[in-house]
Parts: sequence; C-alpha cells; structure tokens
Amino acid sequence: MIAKEGYPFILTAAVAVLILAIIPEGFLIFLLTVLLVFFIIFFRDPERRIPPFDDIALSGADGKIVDISQEEFNGENFTKISVFMNLFNVHVNRMPLSGKITDITHKAGKFMPADKKESSFENEQNVITVETKYGKAVFKQVAGLVARRTVCYAEKAMNVPMGDRLGIIKFSSRFDHYLPTGFHPAVAEGEKVKAGETVIARYNG
Repeated sequence: MIAKEGYPFILTAAVAVLILAIIPEGFLIFLLTVLLVFFIIFFRDPERRIPPFDDIALSGADGKIVDISQEEFNGENFTKISVFMNLFNVHVNRMPLSGKITDITHKAGKFMPADKKESSFENEQNVITVETKYGKAVFKQVAGLVARRTVCYAEKAMNVPMGDRLGIIKFSSRFDHYLPTGFHPAVAEGEKVKAGETVIARYNG
C-alpha cells in the first residue's frame, strides 16, 4: 500500500517521466525515475501484525529510540519514549494505545533536527491527547529539519484501536509517546522499532 499523502508526489513524478520519455533527455529521465522510486518507497504503508496482548504500548512510528525519561507535561507526569524517523523509515504513524481522542492541537514552531531533545518542545507539531483505560496519554507528531508537514488522520471524539493508522509526517521527523506513569519501558535508547508491532512499554500499575 501507499499512503494517500504520497499520491500527488508520485503522480507528478510519473507524468514527468512519461512526458520526457517521448523527448529523449536521458539523464533527466533517469533523475526523475529515481525521484519517482524514492516517493514510492518513502510513502509506503505496509500492513503490520498488531500483537494480541493487553497492558502494552506499541511504537507509534518506525525508527530509532532517542529518548526515554520521566517527564512532566502540562502539569502531569508521564513516561516519555521518543522515536526519531529518518528519510528511509516508513512515516505512517500508528496508535500506541487504544483510546478516545479528546484533543488535537497543532502548534507552529521551528524546524530544528528532530533527533534533538529540544525539538519536542520547539518544533512544529500535532499534540494528540487520548483517554485510555490506564489514564491520559499524549502523542506528538513532531516536524523535523526536512519534514514540514504533520498529518493526523484521527478526529476529536474518535475511538481509535491500538495499532490503527493515526497519521503521517512527511520526511524525517519524530514521534513522542507520553504514556501514563504505570507504563515501564520495554526498549532501550538506540533500539530500532516498528510502528504497530514493537512493544515499547508494559503496564505494571
């Protein structure tokens, strides 16, 4: 599958390749073909096998764990786990926990490198608040140095199951999980994870 946000990029590149194939401009055709392949790879949206377990939190993004900490956000304490996505990771985000969307806020901001901890607070982002059976959770889609567009598929008041598609961030970016404090990390910094498949935390109450 391909994420729908990639269709305009892929279609544009495909049309350009077809037009230029008629007019022999070999090197340009080659470059546009490479661009077309890149867009197809970047916007890929593979199916994932959701683990059939309770009391777990799944990664919301493909990428590498860059931060694990206990952190206060809006006056509440959370277990924070952050994933950095590079250009070659799948960029479709998935729901880490089942729950009801209670708020979605878009915050304008900077576009510093998303692997930096400060990007969680300074960069443009979508802040998605979810009421789960474990308490409140917050998920952030954070734009990066290259990524300038965060897209959330969910809407306020929706009930979204764990592992469902939540949105996409176009090009390299970051996904922050703010989990209820009863969750304990099941991953380590530097570990690679997959959205909707990798268990990043377990609930011990």
